[in-house]
Amino acid sequence: HYYTLNFTIYILMKKQTHLHLRCDPTAHVMHVYMCYQVDDYHGCKVRDPYSWLEDPDSEKTQAFVNAQNQLTLPFLEQCEIRDIFKDRMTELYDYPKYSCPFKRGNRYFHFYNTGLQNQSVLYMQKNLEAEPSVFLDPNSFSEDGTVALRGYAFSEDGEYLAYGTSASGSDWVEIRFLRVDGAVLLEDRLERVKFTCMSWTHDGKGLFYNSYPVQEGKSDGKHTQTRTMRKFTHAVTFARDCLSFVDSQRWQKILWRRPPHNFLLLIYKFGLIFILLNNSNILNIEKTEPYFLLYFSHLSLSVFATCTYSRFLFVCFLHDVKNVLKMFHLSSGEEIRTFPLDVGSIVGFTGRKKDSEIFYSFTSFLSPAIIYHCDLTKEPLQPHIFREVTVKGFSPADYQTTQVFYPSKDGTQIPMFIVHKKGIKLDGSHPAFLYGYGGFNISITPSYSVSRLIFVRHLGGVLAVANIRGGGEYGETWHKAAMLANKQNCFTDFQCAAEYLIKEGYTSPKKITINGGSNGGLLVAACVNQRPDLFGCAVAQVGVMDMLKFHKFTIGHAWTTDFGCSEIKAQFDWLIKYSPLHNIRVPEADGVQYPAVLLLTGDHDDRVVPLHSLKYMATLQSVIGQWPGQSNPLFIYVDTKSGHGAGKPTSKVIQEVADTYAFIARCLNLSWIE
Repeated sequence: HYYTLNFTIYILMKKQTHLHLRCDPTAHVMHVYMCYQVDDYHGCKVRDPYSWLEDPDSEKTQAFVNAQNQLTLPFLEQCEIRDIFKDRMTELYDYPKYSCPFKRGNRYFHFYNTGLQNQSVLYMQKNLEAEPSVFLDPNSFSEDGTVALRGYAFSEDGEYLAYGTSASGSDWVEIRFLRVDGAVLLEDRLERVKFTCMSWTHDGKGLFYNSYPVQEGKSDGKHTQTRTMRKFTHAVTFARDCLSFVDSQRWQKILWRRPPHNFLLLIYKFGLIFILLNNSNILNIEKTEPYFLLYFSHLSLSVFATCTYSRFLFVCFLHDVKNVLKMFHLSSGEEIRTFPLDVGSIVGFTGRKKDSEIFYSFTSFLSPAIIYHCDLTKEPLQPHIFREVTVKGFSPADYQTTQVFYPSKDGTQIPMFIVHKKGIKLDGSHPAFLYGYGGFNISITPSYSVSRLIFVRHLGGVLAVANIRGGGEYGETWHKAAMLANKQNCFTDFQCAAEYLIKEGYTSPKKITINGGSNGGLLVAACVNQRPDLFGCAVAQVGVMDMLKFHKFTIGHAWTTDFGCSEIKAQFDWLIKYSPLHNIRVPEADGVQYPAVLLLTGDHDDRVVPLHSLKYMATLQSVIGQWPGQSNPLFIYVDTKSGHGAGKPTSKVIQEVADTYAFIARCLNLSWIE
């Protein structure tokens, strides 16, 4: 069904000291006449007036994006603290960043960023005492740092490196090969690669990776950044001697291969399947329906178990959202020791079965990184600090981290971390920055953030990170408690977090900013719709906003495991109730308006495609922006040469957080504190 729509793009008009979007007969407006779509979901007619924004390459969509950016940028540029924040962020972010060293063959490798490099550099050294030398510098991939390293794998003997690169934040990857001796770049390239792992055969002559067939993209394997086509036929592909390529059955995901037995482990709808390899050839197995994986994030160091030095088992797990690291005898299962850790997270661990040493990296809300080293050949086993990173101009002793447990609406106790300066008065006067995610079994553990600490230090803020249901903080039970028909629980948990901060005197409704990205962007937008009275500001990044059509674009079909699918009647019934795009309404309560809203997305995001944010903002401005009771601004900014977030260069990271916190400061009337 199609109906004619008189669509108006409104410009910003002055109303006292605030900027807002509304229809005004004296305003200069541009009228666009078109048809809008009405979709039929199991007999329920749902209007989709901005479906035309689903075509990212159309002139109308590009004109809409340009018009929105031309509205947003002047507002941000007029924020008094924007340049101050950017300068302070640049100053504090300029600290050395190291990964854990790891051994491959007879050499050690580690990543290092001097401070403000756009991409971290891979270094090599003959031993831990030798001077490191640059082995692979991703900053050389592009002048502006927007081509990033996306995954890598060394062959078993450490003589070859396969590594992926992606441009402008896209999920599309090109795999290249290096001969380690002399860092010689080979001519071979693997294309049409996405959501891949890289696993070498034991003899180092072949590589397993994931790709898509040619017919789903351009024949040369160069995929456009704006493509929204669904991707179904994921294939495990085998590259032999880096020269010839043999497509296997269309497996969904290869997880790992472990010598000496040479097997592949794949995930299927009905469980795990082991595939034994014979002379590095894939045995002929009948194709079955694949189980589509979740591509928001996957592999996390929050929980893992690994064998090291052939006799020890290292196990890392979460206890009340804090990492615990234990060591066991592999043969007897006897616990050897628990490694001492403060409240924080292990964000790096290296040590394989053949290695006689381990490294692990610890971080927290107030500590950027402490890397520990433990030699497993020496008794008594005692880890020592290998590297410790500090940030100049910031003293952790001036701040405190507290973990609280607050009740959700159904009485479930939800953990939340709160960070603030020591000695603050709980009088409700402080601005709060409340972050959440709540989905896909992903645990949000303590992490170091310069921008958030600047908010705490220079804007007098309180940082709160709520570990709402839907994540993996308490295992699959916690995950299932807020997925599918239970998804509303994560929104309710988040709203209760805000109510707790208000009740305990940390802040007040008009001083709360909520923030989240991807599934967390969905969280923010849904909560804004449901409780506009509870927040003063909302920043949603690369959010999933159209819950009725998300499965139709790129990898969106993989998320139906958490969300459900509108094509199924029962699942449509729960999706329509919270879908951000379909629940924007003028508040009924007197004196209540929508909080100030800033949506952030990237033109190259081919995971959660920009149409989600574009359609949500277009509807928000149409329904709320022209309502006389709305004075808070409603903005979207679409960054160029940016994707879902992975591989974003340092320069773009700094500019984005400067824009974000400048928006918050202006909307909440916050002053800079020296």
